[in-house]
Amino acid sequence: MISAERIKSLASQYANDIIEIRRHIHANPELSYQEYETAKYVAEQLRKIGIEPKEGVAGTGLVALISGKNPDAKTVALRGDMDALPIQEANEVPYKSKNDGIMHACGHDVHTACLLGAARILNEIKDQFEGTIKLVFQPGEEKNPGGASLMIKDGALENPRPNRMLGQHVMPFIPVGKVGFREGQYMASADEIYLTVKGKGGHAALPDKVVDPILIASHILVALQQVVSRNADPKKPTVLSFGTINGGQAQNIIPDEVKISGTFRALNEDWRFEAHKRITAIAQGIAEGMGGSCDVNIDVGYPYLSNDVETTRVARNAAEAYLGKENVVALDLWMGAEDFAYYTHEVPCTFYRLGTGNEAKGTTRGVHTPNFNIDEDAIEIGIGMMAWIALNQLDQI
Repeated sequence: MISAERIKSLASQYANDIIEIRRHIHANPELSYQEYETAKYVAEQLRKIGIEPKEGVAGTGLVALISGKNPDAKTVALRGDMDALPIQEANEVPYKSKNDGIMHACGHDVHTACLLGAARILNEIKDQFEGTIKLVFQPGEEKNPGGASLMIKDGALENPRPNRMLGQHVMPFIPVGKVGFREGQYMASADEIYLTVKGKGGHAALPDKVVDPILIASHILVALQQVVSRNADPKKPTVLSFGTINGGQAQNIIPDEVKISGTFRALNEDWRFEAHKRITAIAQGIAEGMGGSCDVNIDVGYPYLSNDVETTRVARNAAEAYLGKENVVALDLWMGAEDFAYYTHEVPCTFYRLGTGNEAKGTTRGVHTPNFNIDEDAIEIGIGMMAWIALNQLDQI
């Protein structure tokens, strides 16, 4: 098998180029399902190294193959997501976002660049490994229904179907130079909850003449907490949080309706959908009991993410060989969600974390914040690690 030293040498050779690619993508972010220029740029970078992509998968996605010896024998897929977030960047860096109100605040610029870097490495040594590497550049990770689900529907996992699949994601809370893994369940499902509480508005000085949707909404919010505190199995981690409540325009006017939105997270699919029923029954029952009504809309999002045990063990062992055992950490359960979860329900997968944090460089701010950034030393590690783990997966299939 190809040595880790060879992969490290190639990663070092390509690191500066990939950093520039990352900076270009960072400076030109595009929102979910609108990654037209990003997709063109990725296709251009692939063609520069002799890889012809299939464009227009699920709209703005791309799929490409790197064929080694005996390419039909086995396949490992690698995924990079391309979309940015509707956030105004606050970083003052030369590669600051040029697109007002849009920012790569979740590291997808890094994921895409690292996948391009791993592709360079693997394409250069394709005559030295057996099997096929499938590159999956995916749109829309940040927005329902999730670009991964659309890529799957559009055949991204077919012709050839991967035996295993890898996803790499930045983690500012892990120091640069380290990576993290977890076997089995890792991330939660995520559903969006929208409630419209309806009453009968009027003058606040005449409460007997109105049906107060603000009062009804407050009772609903308090009561819904029992879904977690009294209904959820303690062994099945659950989160129900509400982030917005909007209703009324003046202190002395009772409005006709109040709108509430929140998120529901779970790690068990049966309980997830049972909880949806309870949320609906509680909200509607309280509203009706107080003389109003409540429309409940639950936008079903990503499923829970579960890392295949064998695939993850191979990846972790490869990481320990590449970085040293002391630089590979165990990940805790994470109630955040990721649409890579769709892939984990289709083929054996592992989704691991690339450390990007460095206090001295100010890169420890969390994702989805206007000051998120990475220590770019992580790029060389990211491209080498992804290529090295992919080779180890091929070797173990």
